[in-house]
Amino acid sequence: MRILMYRWKAYNYLDIRANFLKMGYEVDEMKQKLESYDMDEAFAEKMKQQLLSKTYDFVFTVNYFGLISDVCETLGILYVSWTCDNPLISMYHNSVFHSCNQIFTFDESNYREFKAMGVEHIHYLPLAVDAKRMETMIASADDLKLYQNEISFVGSLYERNSYDKLESVLPDYLRGYFEAMMCIQSDLYGSSMINEALTPSILQQLQQYYHLDKKEDSFSDLGLIFETTTLGFKIAQLQRKENLMALSKILPVSLYSNSDASDLLLVQYKGSLDYWTQLPKVFYASKINLNFTIPNIKSGIPLRMWDVLGAGGFLLTNYQVETSQYFTEGEDLVSFYSKADLLEKAKFYYEHDEIRKRIAVNGHEKVKKYHSYEARMLEMMKILKI
Repeated sequence: MRILMYRWKAYNYLDIRANFLKMGYEVDEMKQKLESYDMDEAFAEKMKQQLLSKTYDFVFTVNYFGLISDVCETLGILYVSWTCDNPLISMYHNSVFHSCNQIFTFDESNYREFKAMGVEHIHYLPLAVDAKRMETMIASADDLKLYQNEISFVGSLYERNSYDKLESVLPDYLRGYFEAMMCIQSDLYGSSMINEALTPSILQQLQQYYHLDKKEDSFSDLGLIFETTTLGFKIAQLQRKENLMALSKILPVSLYSNSDASDLLLVQYKGSLDYWTQLPKVFYASKINLNFTIPNIKSGIPLRMWDVLGAGGFLLTNYQVETSQYFTEGEDLVSFYSKADLLEKAKFYYEHDEIRKRIAVNGHEKVKKYHSYEARMLEMMKILKI
């Protein structure tokens, strides 16, 4: 069986590719830069020629690309995608109804939304981790001391977000409304009030100040775009900076990021990391690993959570609805429900080494046994009947 994979910057691409090879599939790669998710004639032509040059059983991508779906629909070739981001604006595109598609999403709320729209070939499939790969790397590492931290967070602070550019042109009423909304949401985990707060009246007023660049085949709307690409990233910035600032006042906190953290005066900034060679070492060697899920991910478990557990680290994460489907709270990981709860639990587990280490071992063993890429992709192939 031969697969054509489109390679782009997704972190989990290589793990997925490695498991396809382990399963005995032949894998070809296409690496050309895609200028637009739904319109790039040169890319489409190159993919057509590649698909016509050999016999492929299907095309696979991490995340969904409308343009690739269009090409596969034209040629009658199966297109399989597995999302690692949510929501994907590229999915709100007429191509999702193509018969060639088999779309897997890691967020159950996203799955239910598209199923309700009438998208037939969409499936729920959580993300995964190659815990054995991480174990091997950590066992052979001779530099773990370089990655030791008391409490660490790895991720963006989203300081370059579109809301900050928009804020200055908004009238006082709208600006105050959005700021109050974001303030409430920034300390609310496991549910979102943004969609309901973006009423028709508010969106009608917003249209005067917010330009919606919508493609012809897209069925996304102003509410979706503004909630995800504008408010979602700004709320993530507020959550992460406020929590890190508060935590750093009582405990030592390290940050690994490409972001500007100059205003987090008590946080030790350690720069960026390589996902493959350094990230597992930080997760393993830190006493406590933090996760702040971007609000755009409504219910799903983000890749960072799987990676922390796969590396054998202790995970202290914001509450996500789907967590309880796969993990036992207080035994495999620990969730917090507010900033106050985060501070209390961080202090407790920082001071109780044996309890913290036991939870880290439990979480690691669970993902290694039940949540490998091999297990997920066997499930995927079963659904595809391949």
